[in-house]
Amino acid sequence: MRAVVVDEFKPFDQLEVRDWPSPEVGPKQVKIRTQAIGISFAESLLVSGQYQRRPPLPFVAGCEVAGIVTECGKGATRFRPGDRVCGLIDWGSMAEEAVALEVSLHKMPDSMSFGQGTTIASSYATTAAAFTWQHLLNVQAGDWVLVHGATGGVGMAAVEIGKILGARVIATAGSAEKLELTRHRGADHSINYREQDFREAVLDITKGAGVNKVYDPVGGAVFMQSLRCMAPEGRICPIGFASGEFPQIPANILLVKNLSVCGLNLGYYFGWSPNDVRYQYEDLTRGLIGQVFQWFEAGRLSPPIDQVFPLSQFREALARVLARESIGRVVLAVNEEAERLRVGL
Repeated sequence: MRAVVVDEFKPFDQLEVRDWPSPEVGPKQVKIRTQAIGISFAESLLVSGQYQRRPPLPFVAGCEVAGIVTECGKGATRFRPGDRVCGLIDWGSMAEEAVALEVSLHKMPDSMSFGQGTTIASSYATTAAAFTWQHLLNVQAGDWVLVHGATGGVGMAAVEIGKILGARVIATAGSAEKLELTRHRGADHSINYREQDFREAVLDITKGAGVNKVYDPVGGAVFMQSLRCMAPEGRICPIGFASGEFPQIPANILLVKNLSVCGLNLGYYFGWSPNDVRYQYEDLTRGLIGQVFQWFEAGRLSPPIDQVFPLSQFREALARVLARESIGRVVLAVNEEAERLRVGL
């Protein structure tokens, strides 16, 4: 099969697609004929060895997958060959075939595309956890919620889920086109951070009260400025650092305004930690993604696909994400899905 192979940790643009042995199926695992592969900012960190975890070399890149089950290992009873599944797996999705523990996979609704499946298991699951779990943002009806990076994968999800929960959503983006898209997705207010100080704009919109919750995939100066436009007892959730800068949190501001910082690494609940807790939290994560599926089937959310690339153009796909050019999820298509979409053909 063809796969993006990492022999040593290096920048993604130095990797190549090459022939690689088809993966063997172990106990409690299933094999998938890959159809779509999600691309995220974290992927560039993983292949370069800068992520929180470092897979053993060599490995196949990619953690977001959607495809068709072709084989089930011993003890794997949840799925059958032919099932359409998606999931956030350890690694190995950037290939024509992938193997994953069945605990990491979820059966997709028939009406959901494979591309949408990749973003449900990552961006939408992340946002749903951040917005609904009580120890995180715990968004309530009527809350003012500030969403940064609102036209990226997690940002789009945040606008939609925020509105489902009854929040008043303020979205930030960097162009008139992107601002219009956030409004189309339901944002009550939108701010062009390139043209105006979002802190001042937020305080103006909320009549000086500030926002109750902040969802931040950007980090750096954006995080710091967000603290200064939050209401007392507000919560801010950093979920990534697309700016490339890790903020040094000023404890004095947290103290004076009684603010809470509640970080979220969803991968922890999917086994991406030294102590694998994915089975301990399986009911929680299945309930979370099941809720997102219900919202999808009810027509309350519609995961947007920005652009689809063939596997051979994985560098171009990831470069688009890193340049923050994408509006929605960037996806690689392989096998039947690539043929159906005529990707790269």
